[in-house]
Amino acid sequence: MKNKEIIISTTDFIPGREVVEVIDIARGNTVRARNIGRDIVAGLRNIVGGEIPEYTKLMADSREHALDRMVADAERIGADAVINVRFITSMVNQHAAEILAYGTAVKLK
Repeated sequence: MKNKEIIISTTDFIPGREVVEVIDIARGNTVRARNIGRDIVAGLRNIVGGEIPEYTKLMADSREHALDRMVADAERIGADAVINVRFITSMVNQHAAEILAYGTAVKLK
């Protein structure tokens, strides 16, 4: 059975709804590594400049994965919404980066 829909917002409120309880921080992360094939193509693109679509897709997929994990965390703790959602990216090592999605899990009236 699928859980209720969690509202996600980058603002500190949900229009038309009242926050009645702050539960906790909801968080989700993923660590992704580049692969040699993608690096070779990206290196060639780097010579001529412009966007590197292989990395753009990797980062977009990583953000979605982190967001999905944040929503699962919010569902686990009984939240109706996650407000003030933010993303942070940090290097784990030369070939891998962590994407963290986090926000304030709340109950709504």
